[in-house]
Amino acid sequence: MSVKELTVVANTDNLSAVMAFVDERLEELECSMKIQMQIDIAVEEIFVNVAQYAYQHLSPEKRAEGQVTISVEDFQAPLQVAITFTDSGIPFDPLAREDPDVSLSVEQRQIGGLGIFMVKKSMDSMEYAYKDGKNILKFTKEL
Repeated sequence: MSVKELTVVANTDNLSAVMAFVDERLEELECSMKIQMQIDIAVEEIFVNVAQYAYQHLSPEKRAEGQVTISVEDFQAPLQVAITFTDSGIPFDPLAREDPDVSLSVEQRQIGGLGIFMVKKSMDSMEYAYKDGKNILKFTKEL
């Protein structure tokens, strides 16, 4: 088992650095392209949500200092990866939200929630905790 971490300002300008960090680790683990794409979609969805909403309650100056830490942890037998996002933003449990009714037409559905729903469906597990003033969102995927 190994863990690698990256801490960046929670700003969408840093998305490419976050994606490169995660992809580098997945490539080291010889992850298939299909699974890497699923993980990439999940990482992008979670990071962009943190960047857009976690620190919105702060002044623009303070918002520019809000950080998020992304950790990538791998496990053997079976080979799997756990990716954790930790931020000090407003408490928000995306798993507490009811899944959208995907049988409804786009016009009938409520706005929001589809991205988290896609992450929940494509990853093997997903968990959330608010601890010591931090949001901790973790998902795992077998490689």
